[in-house]
Amino acid sequence: MALIARDEQHQQQINAGISGRKRGHKFEETLTNCINSLKITRIGPATTSTINKHIFQGNPAIQLLQYIADRENFTITHVKAYWLGGLATSGKGDMLLDQNGNPITGSKSDVLLQIVCDSGVKIIGVSVKTCNKSTPTNDQMYFSTARAFCKLLEDNGIGVSQEAKIGMSQFCGDDGFRPVDLLPPDVVATRRSDPNRFYWEELSAKAKTDWKKIFEKYQDKITMLLFQKAYKNDPYPPTYLLHQTVKYDDFTNCKTAIFTMDEIVLLSKQFQGYVLSPYKIRKGTYKNDPNEHLAPRFGFIQFQRGGQKQHPTQLQFNLKAGYFNHI
Repeated sequence: MALIARDEQHQQQINAGISGRKRGHKFEETLTNCINSLKITRIGPATTSTINKHIFQGNPAIQLLQYIADRENFTITHVKAYWLGGLATSGKGDMLLDQNGNPITGSKSDVLLQIVCDSGVKIIGVSVKTCNKSTPTNDQMYFSTARAFCKLLEDNGIGVSQEAKIGMSQFCGDDGFRPVDLLPPDVVATRRSDPNRFYWEELSAKAKTDWKKIFEKYQDKITMLLFQKAYKNDPYPPTYLLHQTVKYDDFTNCKTAIFTMDEIVLLSKQFQGYVLSPYKIRKGTYKNDPNEHLAPRFGFIQFQRGGQKQHPTQLQFNLKAGYFNHI
């Protein structure tokens, strides 16, 4: 359902979001079309090892296929690409059926590759991230509610205590879990921080301890879930990541970062474990908040309360801006 703007500023925010999605989808669609236009005879593993190389300059279609041939150690003789990235958000893309014959309406794989190689036919999903600025931005990777995130963990064998669930709902500002719901009126009246949500440092000691244990013990698994899970019964979770790192003038001379999902999860863990980073509110309604708050981080991933007017209580996970430069 399309959002209805409450005022001119809200309309500008909606338009900016739509514009950003369109630019991202345009890159995915261009990549798909470029792959399908290539006249492939053979793309085999490179004679020079690129096992530690992840940043490339050139045609991303060619770079991606060469990267896959190198990592999978096979020779590509034919490939058909399908664009799935626009299905869930704009209803655009290639219509495919799942194994039960039902149309796929959303997938974490933005581009799906059907590759004919010397070992048979392989289906490979690729998650595509885009940046249309001159410097890298923190790309969104997962957007959900506190309850849905906790359920995602539980559905995949990661236990979440009741105290931890309450803490995450307080962090997001769900109805019934806000300072205006839980604190005495006189305390709320003198509160300089946002009264509609609790900050991480304000959660109970047990909630903070439980989340610390979860992110430390399951960092790799949670990172993989955020990259691969979003849609129920997604038949094609991505096993590769291609990131357009900055704005380009020529698609065939684009700077990209490419990884297998196993590689990006490992590199993220090597970068850092679970940490809390201090910050202050510098803009918005509560820019005069004098308090220092704590932002949870693990690896290349940072998460926060969405805060946007159209969906303020959503939980938003982002990739650290320029993470590929920290490898």
